[in-house]
Amino acid sequence: MKIKTSFYVLIFCISAFSCKKEQNSVDTTPKKYAQLEKANWFLGNWENVTEEMTFKEIWKQENDSAFVGESFVTVKKDTVFYEKVYLKERNDSLFYIVSVKEQNKEQPVSFYLTTATDNQVVFENPKHDFPNKIAYNKIGNDSILATIYGIKKGKEVSENFPMKKSK
Repeated sequence: MKIKTSFYVLIFCISAFSCKKEQNSVDTTPKKYAQLEKANWFLGNWENVTEEMTFKEIWKQENDSAFVGESFVTVKKDTVFYEKVYLKERNDSLFYIVSVKEQNKEQPVSFYLTTATDNQVVFENPKHDFPNKIAYNKIGNDSILATIYGIKKGKEVSENFPMKKSK
């Protein structure tokens, strides 16, 4: 009887120790999104106000793996252009996913990160007509330059969007 009881106690101890060890091996460290962190300087309100129009981009952190942005152009009080953008990190890659009102049936178009430094991020989608490349350059803590590149009427063109931080 003593042997049988000792055997059950031994089995119980082994089981308890094994379960406890498995519980301790669960990684509770929050996942780092290194690619998204390279674009932290996007966050905030950016604008360029001229006599003809106002161009704005507003970027917020949606969750630990995504930023959401809105870009719009207003002329007088009318919004003449609007797009919604997501910066999403998936599988250690960063994507710039944009939906433009009244374009592409408002279906999202994805661009993937090709260059990332402390002061520049570049996203590309060679299969898209215009733009097929989007670059953001951090000029200073309060100014950025967004540039889009692509083909229009058979010619390579680019458009610049300088912005100052407003908030």
